[in-house]
Amino acid sequence: MSRLVHKPSQRLGHVLALSFGAGLSPVWPGTVGAVVGLVLAAGLALLSVPLQIAGLAALFFVGVWASGVVATATGTEDPQIVVIDESFGAAAVVLALPAEPLWWIAGFIAFRAFDILKPFPVNWAHDKVTGGMGIMLDDAAAALYAILILCPIAWFLAS
Repeated sequence: MSRLVHKPSQRLGHVLALSFGAGLSPVWPGTVGAVVGLVLAAGLALLSVPLQIAGLAALFFVGVWASGVVATATGTEDPQIVVIDESFGAAAVVLALPAEPLWWIAGFIAFRAFDILKPFPVNWAHDKVTGGMGIMLDDAAAALYAILILCPIAWFLAS
């Protein structure tokens, strides 16, 4: 890979796309990337909701760029080492839920399930949208599924 990464911006893209090395995990790199998302969410949870949303938006667009850098460098449409999309998706889900360990566990599991199973439109985004946007978009759709299922349950149980 060293021949592929010459410019500092390319190196930065690789570091970010791999969620600081999580994508190099020999087992379940996507799940390890999602765990990085929980750590990011824990940091963002200390901020106001508007700043959390801004942080997630920034992470999404940085992910589009960084994923595109790695996809281009490797010549692979969705490289397995790119896990910033899982980091983003997991963070988005748990930040939408109550800040309690059981809800975060449920959010993590639901996100990973939708990311792996890829129901429509997650599978459409995965199959039809190319580049960094496609890499990030299918995980955003999986996160949305998890949020749409878990948030009403959380609201109902809190009532």
